[in-house]
Amino acid sequence: MLFNPRTYDPAQFDEPTRRLLRATVDWFESRGKKALIDTYIDRTWYADFLEFAAKEGLFAEFLTPSAADPDKRWDTARIAELNEIFGFYGLGYWYTWQVTILGLGPVWQSENEAVRARAARLLAEGHVMAFGLSERTHGADIYSTDMILTPDGEGGFTATGSKYYIGNGNVAGLVSVFGRRSDVEGPEGYVFFAADSRHEAYHLVKNVVNAQMYVSEFRLEDYPVRAEDVLHTGQAAFDAALNTVNVGKFNLCTASVGICEHAMYEAVTHAHNRVLYGKKVTDFPHVRRELTDAYARLVAMKLFSARAVDYFRSASPEDRRYLLFNPMTKMKVTTEGEKVIDLMWDVIAAKGFEADTYFDKAAKDIRGLPKLEGTVHVNLALILKFMGNYLFAPADYAPVPNRLDATDDVFLFRQGPARGLGAIRFHDWRTAYDRHAHLPNVARFREQADGFCELLLQNAPSKEQQADLDFLLEIGQLFALIVYGQLVLEQAELTGLDTDVLDQIFDALVRDFSAHATELYGKASATEEQAAWALANVRRPVADAERAAKVWARVDALSGAYEMQP
Repeated sequence: MLFNPRTYDPAQFDEPTRRLLRATVDWFESRGKKALIDTYIDRTWYADFLEFAAKEGLFAEFLTPSAADPDKRWDTARIAELNEIFGFYGLGYWYTWQVTILGLGPVWQSENEAVRARAARLLAEGHVMAFGLSERTHGADIYSTDMILTPDGEGGFTATGSKYYIGNGNVAGLVSVFGRRSDVEGPEGYVFFAADSRHEAYHLVKNVVNAQMYVSEFRLEDYPVRAEDVLHTGQAAFDAALNTVNVGKFNLCTASVGICEHAMYEAVTHAHNRVLYGKKVTDFPHVRRELTDAYARLVAMKLFSARAVDYFRSASPEDRRYLLFNPMTKMKVTTEGEKVIDLMWDVIAAKGFEADTYFDKAAKDIRGLPKLEGTVHVNLALILKFMGNYLFAPADYAPVPNRLDATDDVFLFRQGPARGLGAIRFHDWRTAYDRHAHLPNVARFREQADGFCELLLQNAPSKEQQADLDFLLEIGQLFALIVYGQLVLEQAELTGLDTDVLDQIFDALVRDFSAHATELYGKASATEEQAAWALANVRRPVADAERAAKVWARVDALSGAYEMQP
């Protein structure tokens, strides 16, 4: 189930994709662990990596849609694969790729053929891109921007203002910048335009983080924005910002998976070979429990993320289910990544601080992913918009197959207006649960899910509670678990996952549901009826020593299965 460079064979992809994926793994492996760690500690800009990517045409091949180059494609399945590989070797390498994706979003959505051609050429030359949305005062609040465009009287503008938290802002060949016109009020005044970090009116202020990556603050001073540099205006600029984040924030889930995989090889190998009180560390029952839980959660992360890819690739104006699964990957998968690292860290303890380990870097970097592209709370609030239709108004859809076909995901750049989320319909979530009702913990979790529906029908949050975000977010956590379990089950069926592992995953989900129900019980704003419901829906998972032993054997086998070359 886990990515292992020693045995990696991406046979599911076409030959050019396989070659580039394998070349990327080989580059990192031949570079070695010492270089990986030293450059991280020294905060060395990864110029050698970008040189490799440019030489191989890696970013150009994976991030150019066929509309810009008929020989290339934007394929979410292989993009997800590369996210995982980059995460496996270090968040910084993933980050420069991720912000390039974000920078390209407004470009590939634009009708401006000149800028589209410029972006394709820059990619082919090995450049990276940047996404100039966030500001120091406003964060990513796109309703408020202090990047002001003043008409120059010749059909263009001069732009003045600062941007903050802008990855690749030090070297980007093209920066997609969001601003507003000085002479137009309201949404019609929004503008997205293309800037060049090498222009004399572009001033790089500093790197705002203490890390290998460059997360810049930059300032434009009377930057000349020609008419041919404008990507979007008015409401279309606003929609391009949101739709770009829809595309980009999905990448955080598979990066989190990659980080956890590398850390797990180190953690299990260390624990398996360490003796305390005359016993191997992995002979202690609590250690086996924690590592088994970490493994089951990591497998679930991979299953959910892979299945979400299928819904992204099958999206259309009539099927926008991906807009729920996307914040789920961003919020749920990345926070599960934190849990996985914490569980392993409890086992390896002081080892997790050692400078010559990957784990030390993973423990730091895994914290960032839930906080990028919108906080957990922002994405939970977004998820709640879908809850009514998802739970109570299923619609008929043709089954979505496993999407590994070598085709262009063109819809992602013509998503249309970023509204109408409450009207999106979903297929019946119960179907996946019904097909796996023979598994004890799936059946037990289904009881909890049905109980949640009863809560909403009989004791739904009042008007006052709906205004209490602290209360409502706990409702969102319970709802998210149901969605998470559904896609885990669907992908498990498509891939033929061992049922012992699947039941172990739902052992964790039963406990998580019970934990959030307990949190709801403790909310001061919960009514007596809601509090009673919470206690009544706390469940113990179904224990099975034989199942746990089989899953533990899979974890134990990870010891020595991979170690990065020195």
